[in-house]
Amino acid sequence: MSTYVVAQLSDDIRIAYRDATPSGAQRGIIVLIHGFPQTSYQYRHVIPLLVGKGYRCIAPDYRGAGGSSKPESDFTKATMASDIHELLDHLDIIEPVHLVGHDIGGMIAFAFAHRYQTRLKSVCWGECPLPGTKTYYRDRTEHAVQQFHFIFHSVPDLPEALIKGNERIYVSHFFNRIAYNLAAFTEADIAYYAAAYSQPGAMRCGLGVYRAFEQDAKYNQTALEARGKVNVPTMVLSGEHSRHKEEAEEMVLEVTEKKQVDIGVVKGAAHYLAEETPERFVEVLLRFIQKHP
Repeated sequence: MSTYVVAQLSDDIRIAYRDATPSGAQRGIIVLIHGFPQTSYQYRHVIPLLVGKGYRCIAPDYRGAGGSSKPESDFTKATMASDIHELLDHLDIIEPVHLVGHDIGGMIAFAFAHRYQTRLKSVCWGECPLPGTKTYYRDRTEHAVQQFHFIFHSVPDLPEALIKGNERIYVSHFFNRIAYNLAAFTEADIAYYAAAYSQPGAMRCGLGVYRAFEQDAKYNQTALEARGKVNVPTMVLSGEHSRHKEEAEEMVLEVTEKKQVDIGVVKGAAHYLAEETPERFVEVLLRFIQKHP
């Protein structure tokens, strides 16, 4: 069974989420957090595959995206991780889960793993320069052209004005620029994402996620100094043709205990792992998850 519904977490925050359960025995719960410029729709291909292997899948639209609330502020990844934590409580999920995050979702997954370690069996994140790490600061200089949007999105007001009415062109840029398997994205897929970010407040929120990066960097550095590295089974996951692959191991070891680290690569994909090669994504993910039942 699969549903797409909304959880009212507070007076101001509603989180939309996809929830799919296997028909037979359940082997565990996998929570999937999307990136930008995407929504939980990102996992449309992999959810049926994971459910077919016996896993319940929960894929939220993080705050500001898709069917979720469009708040005026507070897009720190610690706050967004708290939303996921509250969603699990709302669903009465007590058992530890497997958490997967891609791109912005990877930053949220890391924040969750650092704050709520006992709620996890494992965490898998990647395809993002984690704020506060050496990779993050290097990305802003050495890869400034590809990562232009990190700065552009941080400029007040101007991006909203320039993107308005051009959402399809804008979201298409990212798929065309950093995907390997372009055939993975149909015209209908692009239209879906463009419509999602054309909603009132949606692009403002999408940009707000980036405007919080410097807060995220300071938070991560302070939290790591105070509580140490993440001590949860962790896989950093990259695409075979992604630039992030070369930096992934250095980055994850900066924030995670070495004994807990796995390095995963999805063949035939660049940045958009779950959409470019869903079967291979699931294969690599399950190989890791099944080591931590």
